[in-house]
Amino acid sequence: MTEIRSYRNVFDLERRIYRVDRLRLNPGGVPLRGIVYFLALLASTLLLGVLPLVGALLRIVPWYGRELALPGAIAALLTLVRIEGRPFHLAALALLRYALGPRELAGVRSLTAADRRWRLDELVLLPDGSDSRLRRLRYTGPGAVLVSAAHVRRGWRPGPLARLARRPSMTLEALPGRPRPARGQVIALAEGAHLEVGR
Repeated sequence: MTEIRSYRNVFDLERRIYRVDRLRLNPGGVPLRGIVYFLALLASTLLLGVLPLVGALLRIVPWYGRELALPGAIAALLTLVRIEGRPFHLAALALLRYALGPRELAGVRSLTAADRRWRLDELVLLPDGSDSRLRRLRYTGPGAVLVSAAHVRRGWRPGPLARLARRPSMTLEALPGRPRPARGQVIALAEGAHLEVGR
């Protein structure tokens, strides 16, 4: 007893040629797919015969072997071959699409080479004073700093000598024992301004 998983297998009949005019072919008929394979292989053989190196090798074989026997034998073999239940041309087309297709997809589009590499932009992480103390650091603007700890701020006028000495434009110092303010203070720094936080 044979299990039929799909009615397509029952009604998917292969087209065959049983006679040409009064000439009767073999009782099983010749598959139309095999004739197409034969014609494609014959055209490939004729095109390869024009090439210099390959053509010289093909001309060693007699014409009836090169243009009849070899394409006919390969066409008969390809007609019998089925890969995962599919005829050879469909299986070869699927393998070619797989080889040329993308290996990774994001959503419904293929990933490009730029999508596979992710470079993180420059990221600056500053402690906000949410722990019990201010941490020592030096930051150069532009940017904004949110300070949530009790502190005292001293600003300096950035003169040319101060720039040469890399003197900070502003310093922050913690005020130990003072309660944290209810709201943090945002300090905006212009480009090139230096903020230094002491202990």
